[in-house]
Amino acid sequence: MAISRLVIPLLVTPLLVTSEAMALTLPPLKSTRETPLALADIHAARQRLFYSSTATGVERTALVPSPALSRRFDAEILLKLETRQPTGAFKLRGASNLLAAVAEQAAGEAYERLQRGVTTASTGNHGRALAYAAMRRGLRAVICLSEQVPANKVRAIEALGELGGATGGSVEVRRVGRSQDEAFHEVNRLVEEEGMLAVPPFDDPLIAAGQGTIGLELMEDCPQLDQVLVGLSGGGLLGGIGGALKAIRPETRVHGISLTEGAAMWHSLQAGTPVEVEEVASLADSLGGGIGLGNHTTLPLVRRVMDEHHQASERAIARAMLMLLEEEKLLVEGAAVVGLAALEASRLGETDPALAESIRGQRVALIISGNGVSLETFDQARALLADAQQ
Repeated sequence: MAISRLVIPLLVTPLLVTSEAMALTLPPLKSTRETPLALADIHAARQRLFYSSTATGVERTALVPSPALSRRFDAEILLKLETRQPTGAFKLRGASNLLAAVAEQAAGEAYERLQRGVTTASTGNHGRALAYAAMRRGLRAVICLSEQVPANKVRAIEALGELGGATGGSVEVRRVGRSQDEAFHEVNRLVEEEGMLAVPPFDDPLIAAGQGTIGLELMEDCPQLDQVLVGLSGGGLLGGIGGALKAIRPETRVHGISLTEGAAMWHSLQAGTPVEVEEVASLADSLGGGIGLGNHTTLPLVRRVMDEHHQASERAIARAMLMLLEEEKLLVEGAAVVGLAALEASRLGETDPALAESIRGQRVALIISGNGVSLETFDQARALLADAQQ
């Protein structure tokens, strides 16, 4: 089935997706504080990322068919390859959009902080994205990482510091604590004592709008898209993509896929308020970490736009990582394959078969979110599958 392209017109209506339209039954949120996101915000993000005078380096990524997976699931499976971003993951969209939006102001507290430098806590991909975006603007960046962040992602961020001689920027990595929440303590100190600008990994409308540009591209490349499967952690990716899709084509179903352990967003949705969860090691390390107890953007946004939720086991993630390498020759991280992991587990009857049955004959996009993976992690995936087969 050929994929046609569509140009999406600019709309200014806010996202109004009611909970009654969702398959999920969730309690109301206990806080009414919310930072809304409109389709116009996502269009503005695209303007900054691709058409502003300051080049961001963000790529419009390909949506490619997978014949092998399409045969496997009796559906038209499309892969959105965010692995082709310069930093290897979708996070560059949100970080670049926020820096560009603050730079546009040319005055005010946020702009003054930007000139002193930017900082964040990250599970790896956001830190690398922010470091890259800061370097392109000649800014100082301090990236705070917990001990849970894999060494290959730490090295990738440190390597960006080598660009400083050409741009005037600098990158410093600080290892702090055993969780992302603990790493944020150092971020808060840098904000208070050094006047730096904190750039959150997901809970900001500018971050979500940047990630939402993926949704615009999906609608342009496949206007009749039926379903999309998105990894769910902090909610910036799912919230942004879902926000664009629901504003343009409300019937497109949005599936969120979390880890079976440490799924902070899912537990927060069930509780109706942000909750803390223990951060655990996973092949999909990018999906770890909390959502922040003061979350006011992504929690309500995900609640409105997510139609179904699934959880992927470590075994299912390992199997999907190897499957994508064998079938598509794509070497990607665990977080990038949780959609495929959920589909295959459903097809095999390990989880509810309804998911695999629901996509038959439909156009389905899988968001291949990043390639920040080491060969050691692939060895772990192989070993996990071998142990499971004994």
